[in-house]
Amino acid sequence: MEPRPLARALALLLSIVSGFMAACMAVGLALGEGAAAVHAFALPVAAGLCFLVLVLATGRKRDKPALSTKTGYLFVTLGWTLSGVLGALPFVLSGSIPSFVDALFETISGLTTTGATVLSDIESLPDSILLWRATTHWLGGMGIVVLTVAVFPLLGMGGRALMEAEAPGPQVDKFTPRISETAKILWLIYLGLTVLETALLMLGGLDLLDAVTHSFATMATGGFSTRNQSVGAFGSGYVDWVVTVFMVLAGMNFSLHWRMLRGDFKAVFKNSEFVTYILIFVASSGVMALDLMRGGAYQGFGQALRYSAFQTSSILTTTGFVTADYLAWPALSQAILFALMFIGGCAGSTGGGIKVGRIVTLFKMGLSEMRYLLNPRGIYGVYVDGHYLKKNVVYDIAAMVFLYAAAIIVSTLVVASGGYDIQTSITATLATLGNIGPGFALVGPVFNYDFFPDYVTAWLSFVMLLGRLEIYTVLVLFTRSFWKR
Repeated sequence: MEPRPLARALALLLSIVSGFMAACMAVGLALGEGAAAVHAFALPVAAGLCFLVLVLATGRKRDKPALSTKTGYLFVTLGWTLSGVLGALPFVLSGSIPSFVDALFETISGLTTTGATVLSDIESLPDSILLWRATTHWLGGMGIVVLTVAVFPLLGMGGRALMEAEAPGPQVDKFTPRISETAKILWLIYLGLTVLETALLMLGGLDLLDAVTHSFATMATGGFSTRNQSVGAFGSGYVDWVVTVFMVLAGMNFSLHWRMLRGDFKAVFKNSEFVTYILIFVASSGVMALDLMRGGAYQGFGQALRYSAFQTSSILTTTGFVTADYLAWPALSQAILFALMFIGGCAGSTGGGIKVGRIVTLFKMGLSEMRYLLNPRGIYGVYVDGHYLKKNVVYDIAAMVFLYAAAIIVSTLVVASGGYDIQTSITATLATLGNIGPGFALVGPVFNYDFFPDYVTAWLSFVMLLGRLEIYTVLVLFTRSFWKR
């Protein structure tokens, strides 16, 4: 372990979080919130910046600049946890969420882009708090650690171990020689898409605050809205389709956005994960639209497709926005949405879940095993996009999916220990572990998570981190070998 570089890295990360809180405080002051905005944000902003000054002042030039892989895992888990603690303070200090456990849940939900909330009357919150709530999404979407890696060269620190530990998906697609340059490009693409969606939403009649906050939540596949009825409150087909398109874009591997910007469309449409992802979206939206028409939920295929495509993209990409109470939809449509909760977005996207790429790999692994059963003398491998996957990669994916399933079982039991029905217990787990947000039954689209006791709320906060950091990053800290020299 390298304690001094670890402290410097944590100080930098928390100072970034403090900087964004300072921006939210400035917006609150500009909107006339006055002392209330200062009271909510001044203390956490000062705490983050003071920690940075203290660590840098006590640092030494001979400190080792790079973090090892082991310390990288510790930094990522500590970084997200401490960011959640620091980010919860504005909710508590403003009185928006008096309970610290609930405030921590709300902040972790934002940073992990889950979108599960304990708030019942969102529209009563101050604008600065609404903006901070959405900003936690935007920071957590591309990853506050990836942002930290982008600025690490300023401190002379290396960041590949952190990128590997934090970036969502089976592997980091490093498309530039330097990992910090890759991080910068990812953030620029992320920023560009956010600005574009903001402009399009404003053209649809949303004011600047609503447009910015919903763009933050969309591109982060988060789901926090400024309205009690989520995106459905706007009652606009145009807004629904804009958000739908950008949710689909956010659920793509961001390296594919880079390839499209460079004009390499052939590589994009030959990518098996992307093709599977689009097929799942199109097939699910179409079948649900037909089912909604048959059940009389909507009149006309166009209207049914508008709602089915929105909810499909919302659950598939783990965004969690809603435009309708899907618990009132026909059974087949509900079953499709439930199935989508197990999938998630693409590797390297801001989406959560198991990831489409892992599912494609395991499907091909299953086919390979069946060929072997038919012809034991044959030699069969798992190929994805024409590339042979080494056994250790396939085993890593299989083990991760097993741990994911084990986490579902354990968490369902923990939630059920509070006396809740099986549908609430399992979908609350799926919605938090998959970073989705809404589930079924008591955690459905028109409800929230405020009824859970503190121990369940705290547990689900841990589950959200477990899902966002891809299981291994968190669980490895609980192994004996991790702490051995």
